[in-house]
Amino acid sequence: MATYADAVRVELRSQHLRPATSVFFGGGTPSLLPAEELAGILATIVRVPGAEVTVECNPDTVSASLLRVYHDAGVTRISLGAQSMVPHVLAALGRSHDPANVRAAVASAAVAGIERVNVDLIFGAVGESDDDWQASLDEIVALGVSHVSAYALTVEPGTPLALDPARRPDDDIQANRYATTEAALSAAGLRNYEISNWARPGLECRHNLLYWTLGEYVGVGCAAHSHRAGRRWWNVRTPERYIELVMRGESPIGGCEQLDDGERAVEAIQLGLRTPAGVDLDALGPPARAEATALTERGLLVERDGRVAHTLSGRLLANEVAVRLT
Repeated sequence: MATYADAVRVELRSQHLRPATSVFFGGGTPSLLPAEELAGILATIVRVPGAEVTVECNPDTVSASLLRVYHDAGVTRISLGAQSMVPHVLAALGRSHDPANVRAAVASAAVAGIERVNVDLIFGAVGESDDDWQASLDEIVALGVSHVSAYALTVEPGTPLALDPARRPDDDIQANRYATTEAALSAAGLRNYEISNWARPGLECRHNLLYWTLGEYVGVGCAAHSHRAGRRWWNVRTPERYIELVMRGESPIGGCEQLDDGERAVEAIQLGLRTPAGVDLDALGPPARAEATALTERGLLVERDGRVAHTLSGRLLANEVAVRLT
């Protein structure tokens, strides 16, 4: 871990970056890294005053002492991978942590002075009932966190889930769970600001908003992705290869792509539709505007002030809507 952290710092120093508005430690379980190592990486990053700094955490690896180091290093936000607060659902998801550790982590964050806490949840696991999902939502709301990310369980090719039809989620059940999520979180004062994300007003994740508005970002570490002026690039995938290249003074970039104006316009529509702001009708060509009108009549989109955005029903069919408009 120490060698990898050293390589990350070397890559950061080689980038000559302008001050960052946000920093996000993700891509696995950064909280497994010794807190002092993470703090050392963060110290290498020049940030604007008030920059948001998030660390993804496994509840089982969070302690009060770790969070105190994070806070003192400049971390302003943590994201806890809770997934569920019901033990048998966690088991179905292949997760080993104890829901009590989620409660303890939220309490420890408050003691450490980290006020912004996100909790990740996943709905649709085999054996999860409507009551189980409601129980998870109720408990997370009761913890008073400022942000909740709730994702439908998805089937990726080649995974154990894909190979076992009995464990695959049901679309209609997931749709009902999503509607339940919207009702519970909005009643608790958390506003949906992206299809799978709810936050108290003003406490949205600034870093993720950067992605959804096609902003620029630099990814550091193995398999990290970056974007600038329509060009995307990504580092080599394995830690060993990444460390070897960086320590030899070579570029760790493993590949890149350049988006043309048309591709960027399509992505702006696809990503914009994921947010309540939606997209400007003027950004759509005549066929897409006609399609938007049809989707509005079907109750999947709503038009406000020359823009179209998803309704709740539209969010459930977001990919289909995006395809039709692009």
